[in-house]
Amino acid sequence: MLRVGVVGAGVMGTNHARVLAGLPGVELVGIVDPLPAHRTRAVEIVGCPTFATLDEMLAVSPDAVTIAAPTHLHREVALACIAKKIHVLVEKPIASSVEEGNEIVAAARAAGVTLMVGHVERFNPAVAAIKQAIKDEEILSIAITRVGPFPPRMSNVGVVIDLAVHDIDLIRWFTESDIVDVQPQLASAVAEREDIALLQFRTASGVLAHINTNWLTPFKARSVTVATRGKYIQGDLLTRQVTECFGFQRDGSYSMRHLSVGHDEPLRAELIAFLDAVRSGNAPAVTGDEGVASLEIAIKCLDAPAGSIAAPLRKGPRAVAS
Repeated sequence: MLRVGVVGAGVMGTNHARVLAGLPGVELVGIVDPLPAHRTRAVEIVGCPTFATLDEMLAVSPDAVTIAAPTHLHREVALACIAKKIHVLVEKPIASSVEEGNEIVAAARAAGVTLMVGHVERFNPAVAAIKQAIKDEEILSIAITRVGPFPPRMSNVGVVIDLAVHDIDLIRWFTESDIVDVQPQLASAVAEREDIALLQFRTASGVLAHINTNWLTPFKARSVTVATRGKYIQGDLLTRQVTECFGFQRDGSYSMRHLSVGHDEPLRAELIAFLDAVRSGNAPAVTGDEGVASLEIAIKCLDAPAGSIAAPLRKGPRAVAS
């Protein structure tokens, strides 16, 4: 039995608590949030104990915690938990800056605890089907669209950190290669920060990729297309439909089939993967280093002059507003 706590009782944190409360072999020790209204909602939805401060929850000695607090608190909370040898899953982005992210990674490594980053889109069954379909294929290009209306909850970051960081991680995961060239085009149409982003990349393995994301579309759309030497895969991450085109002929004809896609809730699959890593001691599905690498690329997109190509990645402590 693993005793697990949740830090943050907003929408995501409450969902963490809901899923953890239903997992076998898990005792949900409670959820932390300084806001009484958030704690009340957590009690209504999950029925678990709540705490006003992190110290109160740490006093009941959880084995592991998931951190769904605002990004600017990730470093402080993660280091406090790691110092007590508590295993940590921290929601994306791992921290407000690459420097802070590396500090969390180093602390977890020194303490010998599991650190996983919550890039939940990897656990979308449609994404898993795409990953399996391109196994052993030579990838040529990747195109990802992630658009929707402006979220009222969002006021301190733009679409790059809120949305595109998901897809930066997917590009790195699909290609199993680092992103080396970045060409961003950003604009602020209705929000304080960038609400339109067209991001182009090249990986070390030579794959071309682009991300189209915005907060101007009146409906949500999430799609991925991957072109390889032998296939063309289209995936809708919302409907979870994945189609594979293959067997291309000189006359332009080809065959098509729909791939089998699972029905797991991505967050549930993610939390199970985290707890499995805690129990086994094996590397988690999304390591701290991977979380830092995706954050670094996202910050590079914010820093790079419009139209720049192949600019060197920043290594300093440029922070993400949060």
